[in-house]
Amino acid sequence: MTTWGAIEQAEPAFATRVRRLFDAGRHKTIATLRADGSPRISGIECEFVDGELRFGSMTGARKGADLVRDQRFALHGPTFHPEEGRERDWPGEAKIAGRAVPAGPVATDEATGQPDGELFVADISEVVVTSLDEEATRLVVEWWTPDGGLRRVERA
Repeated sequence: MTTWGAIEQAEPAFATRVRRLFDAGRHKTIATLRADGSPRISGIECEFVDGELRFGSMTGARKGADLVRDQRFALHGPTFHPEEGRERDWPGEAKIAGRAVPAGPVATDEATGQPDGELFVADISEVVVTSLDEEATRLVVEWWTPDGGLRRVERA
């Protein structure tokens, strides 16, 4: 299993940038797979704790059922658009993909004694940052995988 801590160890500067992009806003977007294989997009919150990327799903939520059935996910950090004339200030955006490993209940509802949801820990297969170069004239894509390490490409 590739944890967030492994990425922090392998590429600390890259991991710091990714985390800063994810922490820039509370709401993220997660893609899961429905039973028929079609994609589902849902809002979600996540947190980086003790070297792990964690997120949850409320009891009865479809995204949780999707993840129990097929653990693959893609998580997109908060999105901010480059402002015209201030493109150089755009911090970029980050995405993380992998498998959602069940990690037990999120919390217990005091009234019913039942879990409020399921907690998942990310087994990370890819981390991507998309940004602009210093002149804001080229798209820069940086990505990290457990097998390939950190790579970068620029596109006009």
